[in-house]
Amino acid sequence: MREKRPVGWALANGILGEDKKEGEAEMINKTPLFAVGVVLTMTLAFGGTIILAGHPSPVCAANAVISFNDDVLPIFKGRCIDCHQPGGEGYEKSGLDLRTYAGVMKGTKFGAMVTPGNPDTSNLVWLLDWKGSHEIRMPHGKTKLSICDRDAIREWIRQGAKDN
Repeated sequence: MREKRPVGWALANGILGEDKKEGEAEMINKTPLFAVGVVLTMTLAFGGTIILAGHPSPVCAANAVISFNDDVLPIFKGRCIDCHQPGGEGYEKSGLDLRTYAGVMKGTKFGAMVTPGNPDTSNLVWLLDWKGSHEIRMPHGKTKLSICDRDAIREWIRQGAKDN
C-alpha cells in the first residue's frame, strides 16, 4: 500500500498527484497557490504583517511591548553570552556582561552600550548592525543576528530599555 501524504508535501516535492486524473492534478497544484495569493493580498490590503520564515514572534508580527526578560535576554543567551560573561573573550576585552539587565545597562569599560529611547545612538545597535569594522562586529566571528532579533533589541531600546 502506498504511503499517503498531504497535498502540501506533494507540492513542495514536485509530485503532481500521480494517482489523480490529469485535470485533478492541475487543481491540486493551482488551488493552494491561489489560496496563498488571496491570503497574502487580503493580509496586505488590511495593513497586516506577514512572517515568511522562522518561528512566529510577537515582536516581528506587531508593535508589541518588548520585554527585556522575555524578548531581549533570550537573544543574548542564544548568541552573545558565551563571550560576554566573566571569563569570556568579549567580557575580558570590553567588560560587557550580557547576562543581566544591570550588566547591559552598565555597558563596557569604554562607555554605555544603550541609550534608552534612542536606538540610533546606541552602541549596541551599531555593533549588531555591523556598522563598524570587521574586528568589532557582533557577534564576533559569527553570522549577523537576524533582522527580527535586531529589530526586537532596537524596539526595546526605543521603548526606553526598561527592566521588564
